[in-house]
Amino acid sequence: MKKTLLILACALALSACAPFAPRTPAAPETTISSLRFIGEQRLPWRQQYHGTMVGGLSGIDYDAARDEWVMISDDRSQFNPARYYRAKLSYDAQAFHSVQLTGVAALLQADGSPYPSKEEYKRSNGVVPDLETIRVDPQDGSIWYGSEGDVGLGLDPFIRRAAPDGHHQSELPLPPLFTVSKEHKFGPRNNQAFEGLAFAPDGRSLWVSLEGPMYQDGPEPTPSQGAVNRITHFARDGKVLGQYAYPLEAIPAAPGKGKYADNGISEILALGASRVLVMERAGVQADDGSYKDYVRLYEIDTNGASDIQHLPSLKDASYTLVKKRLVLDLGTLHLPIIDNLEGMALGPALANGHRSLVLISDDNFSKTQVTQLLLFELLP
Repeated sequence: MKKTLLILACALALSACAPFAPRTPAAPETTISSLRFIGEQRLPWRQQYHGTMVGGLSGIDYDAARDEWVMISDDRSQFNPARYYRAKLSYDAQAFHSVQLTGVAALLQADGSPYPSKEEYKRSNGVVPDLETIRVDPQDGSIWYGSEGDVGLGLDPFIRRAAPDGHHQSELPLPPLFTVSKEHKFGPRNNQAFEGLAFAPDGRSLWVSLEGPMYQDGPEPTPSQGAVNRITHFARDGKVLGQYAYPLEAIPAAPGKGKYADNGISEILALGASRVLVMERAGVQADDGSYKDYVRLYEIDTNGASDIQHLPSLKDASYTLVKKRLVLDLGTLHLPIIDNLEGMALGPALANGHRSLVLISDDNFSKTQVTQLLLFELLP
């Protein structure tokens, strides 16, 4: 473990460990009518990079000041300590040319120690990570990331902030609503907590989404009916500016007999003061045990929606949902494979001035899956 941490520290000695890069002005609001697919790149299965195994990439963001991308792994410190990677992506409006890793940093706890694995947790302090989302702070370049927690271990989800070298800086205060319950009566469901994180375009606030409905808000989606999820708008100090009810779609296909299926929010992007791009990802298991993923992107608007932050339960409550519009069903692209897409980030403008969008998949370190990056042009 110590050797791996030393490797991780050295790997970023020339980049992430440097002083914070100057920040560019906050991006203006983004409009989107549709998306044009440009191309795809993939990373090799279990690629080795500076003593770490690359995989489980569940979040991505663009660091404009460094012209680099950051990608977080949801490895629960099983293969290597919890970490994030830096990369260069080469593309234009015609093609997605390459992906090159440029750095890796271990994300550390408040006491400076690495996050423990489940096995280490039994005999050490700290929390077992389940890192699902990452953002670069537009104000100072620090790294914000979210963990889903662990209901079985009694670990709450969290949003934390780190220096580019991975050292802990702070944690976003959260309302009691997000406390887990081993009795499964309230709070986030296991593996369905903080999956989406996004800064507002002006960088002064952030949005956080759960993957699925909390216990007290109703059942999970099924092939015959959807569910209701919560998306929360926070000030940077943790004050809740608003919370809104998001209608999850029904699971788009039925699983095989006795097999698993789900649907939830995988990531979000703030497009404006009240508009958010939401990625829904459904996984449906067939009779042979294989999975098919269904991914759809929606634009929502919270204007006119109820602020539900003071509703302890959405069951039998009266409220107005956010407005929701389908932007793209990735199934219509007819790609050879749509894998477990979990990360989404806006990139630099293309030559025509339109913004780029990159999605990334979490391969779960499985040989039957791929780490794919999909590139799109935003059509205003």
